[in-house]
Amino acid sequence: MTNGFDIRIIGGGLAGSEAAWQLAEAGLRVRLSEMRGGGDTTPAHETDRLAEMVCSNSFRSDDAEHNAVGLLHQEMRALGSLVMRCADKHRVPAGSALAVDREAFAGEVTRAVQTHPNVTIVRERVDHLPDHPTIVATGPLTGSKLAEAIAAETGEGALAFFDAIAPIVYRDSIDMSVAWMAARWDRGSSERGGKDYINCPMNRDQYQAFVQTLVDSEKMPFHDWEKNTPYFEGCMPIEVMAERGPETLRHGPMKPVGLDDPRTGRWPYAVVQLRQDNALGTLWNMVGFQTKLKHGEQVRIFRTIPGLANAEFARLGGIHRNSFINSPRLLDRELRLKSKPNIRFAGQITGCEGYVESAAIGLIAARLAAAELRGERLAPPPPETAVGALLGHITGGADAEIFQPMNVNFGLMPPVEGRWKKADRKRAYTDRARASLADWLERERIAELA
Repeated sequence: MTNGFDIRIIGGGLAGSEAAWQLAEAGLRVRLSEMRGGGDTTPAHETDRLAEMVCSNSFRSDDAEHNAVGLLHQEMRALGSLVMRCADKHRVPAGSALAVDREAFAGEVTRAVQTHPNVTIVRERVDHLPDHPTIVATGPLTGSKLAEAIAAETGEGALAFFDAIAPIVYRDSIDMSVAWMAARWDRGSSERGGKDYINCPMNRDQYQAFVQTLVDSEKMPFHDWEKNTPYFEGCMPIEVMAERGPETLRHGPMKPVGLDDPRTGRWPYAVVQLRQDNALGTLWNMVGFQTKLKHGEQVRIFRTIPGLANAEFARLGGIHRNSFINSPRLLDRELRLKSKPNIRFAGQITGCEGYVESAAIGLIAARLAAAELRGERLAPPPPETAVGALLGHITGGADAEIFQPMNVNFGLMPPVEGRWKKADRKRAYTDRARASLADWLERERIAELA
């Protein structure tokens, strides 16, 4: 024990909060260092709450039968995840996806961690790597001095990419005589009778004019240190997609497939979708519309979208630089820094991408650390599971020479044997994963009893 705690966590995002909870539940005393609320902030956060969601309010698909991230949700619930418990409690309608009221969700996580008797939250900035057991979960917005300390220890320059934030619109400013409620292929949640998204239709002329306006728009300039930083493909700014070709958006976030306009009975040429962002239903997120447009340009251009002519924005889009380490080169199989094994890394700084993936790595980092502090060894979850596949990818499965942020997907798992139809193959992956996780949990339970 060091100064009244057994282990330190740096960073109070989703990964750090999940790690703190898991360690505290294991009976270990945790010091959670979070710089927000202590006089420091980041370019993207707006509050000092733990687990603040800054980019989107969606944990993506909750389908545990046919989707890898839905399977990861299920596995985390089985592992006692605080993040998933709070997400389930504060979910909002989003079709087959799990989306949350982001303020209520962050408040719930904050209260749970803050009131746990084994956790002490300290509002402080950490500029160096400690010498005692520590999990670094500072996310993609790691402070510059700590990033320099990591680079000095590893001899590696931190990789970086851009992550962009989508605008949020007030629901009562959307013209529902133009827009309509629906989910793609009517596969929505029961809460809204299958009608989870607000859909703003465009005809061919409107779409082509919109794309050209995006291409010609005024963007925020890059700082010198940002100019050579690549975008992460999963969070590409809308104007960058528009520059890739006139049809790119129609086959991306503006695809009309499966959305029948009730006024015509047909699919529009293109569609802008908005997803509920809070439990009250007063705020709606423009799906896939992350952007680096100047704020004035955003208001001007997005109000040309049918149904948004009088849109009022609760938040405009933005963009920030994300950093991550070359985990396959720098970390061992238990997420420990090879050159300084008292330090573990968790969350997006490891190169996993996505809210739920970050929390999952925080959960596993905490369980591995707890076992080590008890003088035990926890076998990593099997690679056939979603959490095991993600862990294996960032700790050696990926090619260190071309390592980039990655969401969980079936391609990270060992192939299933035999020939399968597409839908059946996905079910084969998830069935195998559930059996593998159950077996792993039973073996760990027996070992713990022994």
